[in-house]
Amino acid sequence: MHHIETFDVVVVGGGPAGATAAAELAGRGRSVLLLDRAGRIKPCGGAIPPRLIRDFAIPDELLVARARSARMIAPSQKEVDMPIERGFVGMVDREVFDEWLRDRAAQAGATRRAGNFESLTRDSDGVAIVAYRTPDGGKAETRVRARAVIGADGAKSAVGRACVKGADRMPFVFAYHEIIRSPKQGFDGSRCDVIYDGGLSPDFYSWIFPHGDTASIGTGTARKGLSLRRAVGRLRAATGLDGCETLRREGAPIPLRPLRRWDNGRDVLLAGDAAGVVAPASGEGIYYAMEGGRLAAEAVDALCATGDARVLKTARKRFMRAHGRVFLILGIMQWFWYSSDKRREKFVSICRDPDVQRLTWESYMNKQLVRKKPMAHVRIFFKDMGHLLGLAKT
Repeated sequence: MHHIETFDVVVVGGGPAGATAAAELAGRGRSVLLLDRAGRIKPCGGAIPPRLIRDFAIPDELLVARARSARMIAPSQKEVDMPIERGFVGMVDREVFDEWLRDRAAQAGATRRAGNFESLTRDSDGVAIVAYRTPDGGKAETRVRARAVIGADGAKSAVGRACVKGADRMPFVFAYHEIIRSPKQGFDGSRCDVIYDGGLSPDFYSWIFPHGDTASIGTGTARKGLSLRRAVGRLRAATGLDGCETLRREGAPIPLRPLRRWDNGRDVLLAGDAAGVVAPASGEGIYYAMEGGRLAAEAVDALCATGDARVLKTARKRFMRAHGRVFLILGIMQWFWYSSDKRREKFVSICRDPDVQRLTWESYMNKQLVRKKPMAHVRIFFKDMGHLLGLAKT
């Protein structure tokens, strides 16, 4: 027992959730091991809202582009532009962004290691023993002791499946994208294209997002058997991007909803995709992952200070209190509007409305529902009802 390296916290997963949790805990004086799989990049459009930039002190140099509008494209190819008034959405390259977050955690005092989580067992005194394999270690395991463990290792979290009840039943969609070299001409580097087409995705959407010199073009679905790679190939051909150089291809599961339980009631807590905190309808996850990582760190820090495992539940309670209503509304939107091309057509038509655009952007940029404009909500309600009842033109 006394010969095994000991940490206050082992954080498994070095994406935005895990890196944020590690930096927060190290900054509070906790000894932290940040364990991350080497060479993995999550498929992601890379959009981060202004609130994330403010809350987590993201420097300008990490923004590879500033999106100032979104273009919604219906199955009929009708287009609706949604300009962002007095602002922008930051775009990041996850390969660079995630590494910067991990480096920030290390600068705060966390120990970084590349390795894959294998198991969690108990020492003779009940303290968790985390076993992992390093890329160059072959079949040999490294074991460390930890007073607490944060599982931030994705939608199919090995930590969650091993330690948290219900984590093995996480529903998810599968996302795939290709990072391409942006065309020199005819490509708007300040606009995100969101494509609603059942032929490309029967239950989600496809996208083309600018990343400065590069771009992310991808799609996602929960339907098994659909070739996302072929769908992206068709999208590239239809938009004239099939001739652009492909720099890398990435795919991964994306959770559909937050898990009902994030902790094991003792010393393990989930964060990020492992906890299911990706927004329905939009698929946005970076802000929610980092916010979840921060809340996980605060809960684990309290556990280390008090020994009271009940504090672990506060991470989920605080997150759902702040964002649960947004997730519920977006989930209903995805279930209804993405269910057929006829409904997708009407959904894009609704996006033409100035009230819808204004409230959508304000809610997205600030990560909270807009309550200060009740008459705008009333107008949107009646317009939505008109579309649902077939009384409005598309």
